[in-house]
Order: sequence, then structure tokens, then C-alpha cells
Amino acid sequence: MGSSNQTLWVYIFVINIIAFIMMGIDKLKAKIGAWRISERTLFAMAFMGGSVGILGGMHVFRHKTRHAKFKWGIPLIIIIQWILLQRGFFS
Repeated sequence: MGSSNQTLWVYIFVINIIAFIMMGIDKLKAKIGAWRISERTLFAMAFMGGSVGILGGMHVFRHKTRHAKFKWGIPLIIIIQWILLQRGFFS
């Protein structure tokens, strides 16, 4: 595995951990009625590579699972990112 490939996988790992944590924080804030993380920010994290973390957070924290744009949008982003990754777009 080349250095740039390794850097990509470290980036993907880190951004997904951050995205997952953000979903947990947003769920907690929703429960206590505090200021929330915007849906735009959560989708931005997904587009930047944190889509798996967002999806994992949706299921673990049972958060945003009824919102159609998250229910269908996040898996669609994952599929598009997977196709791009397979075609070497990020290499």
C-alpha cells in the first residue's frame, strides 16, 4: 500500500469517527433541547467522506432514521463514494 493510499484510508477512518461522534452529540442535544448541529453540516461531513460514520450514528443513536433525506440520501452517498473509490477517482 502506497503512502497516498495509506493517507486516504487514515483520512476516511478519522472523518467517519468524527461524523459518528457528531451524530451522537446531535442526538444528545435533541434530547435536552439544546442548539443542534445543522443537517447541512451533517451532510457536508457525509460528502467529505464521513458517510459511513453518519449512517452508523443514525442506527446506533436512532437519530434521523425517519428523515427521508437521511434514510435514502446517506446510503446513496455511500454508493456513489464506493463507485468513485473503485474507479480510482481518489487515487
